[in-house]
Amino acid sequence: MTLLARTKARFRQASKSLGASAVGALTVGMLRTTRYFDPIKTADLFARIAQLIGPRLREQRIGRDNLSAAFPEKSPQEIEAILAGVWDNLGRVGAEFAHIDKIWDYVEEHPEASRIELPDRTYELFHQLRLDGKPALIFASHLANWEMPALAAVAHGLDAAILYRKPNIASADRIIQEMRQVNMGTLIPAGRNAPLQLAEALRKGQHVAMLVDQWWSNGVEVTFFGRKTRANPTLARLLRQVECPVHGVRIIRLPNHRFRAELSEEVKPVRDANGDIDIQGTMQAITSVIEGWIREYPEQWLWLHRRWR
Repeated sequence: MTLLARTKARFRQASKSLGASAVGALTVGMLRTTRYFDPIKTADLFARIAQLIGPRLREQRIGRDNLSAAFPEKSPQEIEAILAGVWDNLGRVGAEFAHIDKIWDYVEEHPEASRIELPDRTYELFHQLRLDGKPALIFASHLANWEMPALAAVAHGLDAAILYRKPNIASADRIIQEMRQVNMGTLIPAGRNAPLQLAEALRKGQHVAMLVDQWWSNGVEVTFFGRKTRANPTLARLLRQVECPVHGVRIIRLPNHRFRAELSEEVKPVRDANGDIDIQGTMQAITSVIEGWIREYPEQWLWLHRRWR
């Protein structure tokens, strides 16, 4: 490599590091500052800002293409209305994250006065999971506020281990971990050792939870909204090691800054001719549950990433 080439490479690396540091500092500053303001008013403000800025970003085109392919029967006007809701939801998630230690507002003795709504069946299933002495696998998706299922688990005494993806920027990762660790149980970062840690958590009787609705380059092929994509097979592989109940959890954003939390009935795994867990078939069953959720509330899912490639 010539001196000029080395100099250019070092300059690019330095610029990248400076850019990451600036973004990290901005993220830390925004999260810390947002905590000083009223959470509901801040969520409204962030939603308006996201709806203003979002359509000017390249993610708008990604979201539009995804929605048009997933819902070919919808008009362009309907697609744009869903996209507006997607940006609204994303802005609210950003504001709510700064208040993550306070956002789960559910009092069992006075559910009518709570910000969270729990259907009776969800209440029954949750306490069954908490008291049966068994491990369980819980899957979730990027619907409404996807941080809240972990909050619910810990708030109501469920021993949970949560798989999460670390931000690429170290300074942002530190503050996000600080906020999450307040009341999110055991946090396990995605990586090479994660499957071993998750399997060990199950063997200890913990409830292992993870988001499973993003593209996974080394994943198994599944059909999602009529198109082939790839799903992270970790959950099904864990099930092969430690057989246990599998449930899905979703948060639904309601009017007046309220939420409904729903826990699905047990999702039965698919088995092969030998009776073993079929990895691809089980992930397809889980993906189909998530698709059903999204069809009900398409404006609350994160359509802005490349789920199909």
